[in-house]
Amino acid sequence: MHFPIAICKDATSDYGVTVPDLPGCFSAGTTPDEAMGMAREAIELHLEGLIDAGEPIPTPGSVEEYGDGADYAKATWAIVTVNPSALGQRTTRVTITVPLRMLRRIDGHAEKIGESRSGLLIRAAASYIGQEPIKARRGRPRRVRFRKRA
Repeated sequence: MHFPIAICKDATSDYGVTVPDLPGCFSAGTTPDEAMGMAREAIELHLEGLIDAGEPIPTPGSVEEYGDGADYAKATWAIVTVNPSALGQRTTRVTITVPLRMLRRIDGHAEKIGESRSGLLIRAAASYIGQEPIKARRGRPRRVRFRKRA
C-alpha cells in the first residue's frame, strides 16, 4: 500500500508529517529522511491499531487528491510504502515453566480444537484478563489478534 504523506516545516520546528488517509496519524523528524522513516512506523502502528479494533484499513488516496488542498499548501509530498501482510505479525518468543501433565492437557485440547499451543494459551490468557480474542478458524492453527474493549 502506498500512503501519501504531507511533510511541513517552519523555521521553529522539526519536519512534521501528516497522513491524510489516516486521521490522527502524525509523525515528525529532524530531517526529511527521518520524518519519512518515522512516518512509516506511525502508519504501521496506526494500521495495526485499526486491525486490533476490527476496523477496516482505508484505501490510500493519491497526492493529486490532496495536493491542492488549503491544509497542505506549503507541504512537500512523499509516498510511504507499507506491506499490509506484515501488519499485526509482531510476536516474541517467551519461555514458561509448566508441569508436564498440564502441558499434555494443553496440547491435547489445542489439537482437539485445531489450535496451536501458543494460540490456545494466548486465547486463555486473553479470556482471563478480560480481552475478547477474535475467534479462531476451525481446522488450522492461526495467529490470534485481539479487539479492543469499548
